[in-house]
Amino acid sequence: MIIFVDMDEVIADAYQAHIDIYNQEFDAQFTAEECMGREFWQCVPQEHQQSVRDHTHRDGFFKNLKVIDGSQDVLEALSKKHEVYIASAAMEFPQSLREKSDWLDQFFPFVPWQNRILCGNKHVLKGDVLIDDRSKNLGFFDGRSIMFTSPHNTEVKTFERADTWRDIADKLL
Repeated sequence: MIIFVDMDEVIADAYQAHIDIYNQEFDAQFTAEECMGREFWQCVPQEHQQSVRDHTHRDGFFKNLKVIDGSQDVLEALSKKHEVYIASAAMEFPQSLREKSDWLDQFFPFVPWQNRILCGNKHVLKGDVLIDDRSKNLGFFDGRSIMFTSPHNTEVKTFERADTWRDIADKLL
């Protein structure tokens, strides 16, 4: 089985990084729980929305993301049984290419560089399973689409869902 796994908000906690940066810079107290169903930039005052959107253009943003709980163990187990690829739309943020590659080296060394797809458009992916947090990627995938829960997508009901990496293990191992 060929399994594609997104990075941001699936194995790397970009959503919480936005919250942490904003809270530090604006002395705020946002939590992910109070942002359910929305992108984080939609939760802040309008005059700060562009600042939040610009986080991803900062040097170090992708390099310093925390690992989503359980993702390392489950992905390592999956990679022993299946062909696992990390597929990230990294071209949206070209400066992220090196940071994402280094991050994968650090936290997912069992996924070789040959199985890392840092692309622009995921519509070209052909395989059996795509695990992603974005409808725009899952909707065009011809195989099994699994939406990984992130605060921004809690209202989406269109796809099979996994709330945790334990859910992924139950579905695919």
